[in-house]
Amino acid sequence: MLDACGVESAEDLFAHLPEAVRLRRPLHLAPGISEYEIVDYFRERAGENADGYASFLGAGVYRHYRPVLVDAVVSRGEFLTSYTPYQAEISQGTLTTIFEFQTMICQLTGMDVANASMYDGSTAVPEAAMMAARITGRHRALAARSVHPEYREVLRTYALHQGMPVEEFGYVKDSGVIDLEELERKIDDQTAAVIVQSPNFFGVIDDVKAAAEIAHRHGALLVVVFTEAVSLGILEPPAGADIVAGELQSFAISPSYGGPYAGIIATREKFVRQMPGRLVGQTVDTHGNRAFCLTLSTREQHIRREKATSNICTNQALIALMATVFMTVYGKVGLRELALQNTAKAHYLAGKLKPAFTGKFFNEFVARVGNPEAVNKTLLKKKIIGGLPLGRFYPELADSMLVCATETTRRGEMDELSDALRAPAAEEVLA
Repeated sequence: MLDACGVESAEDLFAHLPEAVRLRRPLHLAPGISEYEIVDYFRERAGENADGYASFLGAGVYRHYRPVLVDAVVSRGEFLTSYTPYQAEISQGTLTTIFEFQTMICQLTGMDVANASMYDGSTAVPEAAMMAARITGRHRALAARSVHPEYREVLRTYALHQGMPVEEFGYVKDSGVIDLEELERKIDDQTAAVIVQSPNFFGVIDDVKAAAEIAHRHGALLVVVFTEAVSLGILEPPAGADIVAGELQSFAISPSYGGPYAGIIATREKFVRQMPGRLVGQTVDTHGNRAFCLTLSTREQHIRREKATSNICTNQALIALMATVFMTVYGKVGLRELALQNTAKAHYLAGKLKPAFTGKFFNEFVARVGNPEAVNKTLLKKKIIGGLPLGRFYPELADSMLVCATETTRRGEMDELSDALRAPAAEEVLA
């Protein structure tokens, strides 16, 4: 194997890795410890980390209740061990669930067509930007600073060798909504995509319709991003959007240290040929029965690279199935009630803290707390995991944290958080 790679030793094989990230010592394990003892050790540590703690973290990954039916369905062998559905005659179950998934996503987003899912929300955003470039023949993207900062980082990474300059425009300091005047100044006739998020990274609901008007007037497409899928249960579909890119982690997908998740891209029917990923369509078999098959899959495994809409894009069929079961369990009315619960709890909590923005928000908001890192250390002593300190992403918000409340957040926990911030020790931190 080393000969085939053109190196002489295993050490040479890993020579490209920076020295700072290479482990030069044995793992910190007691000698002779067995595998099951190691597993028990980590289970005990996991219990210490999570047991009895209230959490107010959001920022793109949300704690929602996972109906037990989800695991009962996705753990079935037909789904859990199935291969990708190239052969429709033996993959009707998988193809059916993907078709239902696509249909539900279209209903949620108000778009005409949705793909069979993406890796996650962060990769869906640059794929949407490159899709806009193919459609418009332009090669510049404008992204709002209120789009999730990690999504913007992935966008810049994608764009680096795509010949696609990525520029950003700001937000209004008082309200937290996008700065439409700055967008108007920065957009030009080379802009392919204007990328906004709603609810945005601050939790604020943005004026998507106004952004669409500016984008379309200059011949650009509007890409609307979401990270909190539950918000779609109460917010109207993004008016004027050409492409919707988002993350479905909220739909029964465990946080799991960051994945695997499932992203989506949905768009208008006229753009379907430039949509990355797969599309399952409905047809009839030779007996006239309802049947399903892959109708669009323009990736480079199937066609010439220069004509591929994506060179890495596949789908997250099993994870998307989790979201499909979740949407089926809740239904339209249930999802709306769930969204209303999230809204009510977050607004109750905001009434006890000091929101930094006046814009309307869904289930998370920015709160001014003085020194977020010190505050979080104080809260941990009370078994409370506080919000996300924003200083590393937004230096102008170094005194603030992003706080989230979902249907799993109890009123007593919210009261405890506000009481802890009012305590004498916290008041010194706030000062």
